[in-house]
Amino acid sequence: MRPDLVVSPRRAVFAGRPLAFTVGAGGIGYKQAEGDGMTPIGRFALREVWYRADRVAVSTHLPVHPIRAEDGWSDDPSDPDYNQHVHLPHRFSHERLHRDGGEYDVLAVMDYNLNPVMAGRGSAVFLHIWRGQSHPTAGCIAMARDDLLWVLAHWQVDSRVIVQP
Repeated sequence: MRPDLVVSPRRAVFAGRPLAFTVGAGGIGYKQAEGDGMTPIGRFALREVWYRADRVAVSTHLPVHPIRAEDGWSDDPSDPDYNQHVHLPHRFSHERLHRDGGEYDVLAVMDYNLNPVMAGRGSAVFLHIWRGQSHPTAGCIAMARDDLLWVLAHWQVDSRVIVQP
């Protein structure tokens, strides 16, 4: 049986293991717009993992990319590269992946609004490291670093993130 990461407002479980987690400040629901703080309901693959090689080692079968100072992710609906990795400097609004804090030391890109990308439907929906359970995200799913590394190490090709209301 393949393990899925099942997330609902009060519970997250992967491979039978309960996980402490946090979601977007807007809760779990149907995303309406960029910046709504909503963690999207749905079933998502993980596309790739980005990580700070100077801070952490990642073991996963997913494609991995070391984060460099010039790495970003477009969050500007008017950008032709909306909801995609971009190189900095970038003239449109974006998230910087290389951060002083540890939230993006490891992040996995969820397959949300990627095929096709629809401007304004939401960008940069990641699994990433949390700042703590009482700190909601901008729409991502976040958890403790060791839990995220464990999930990625046990992720299978057909595993999915299942976000339920």
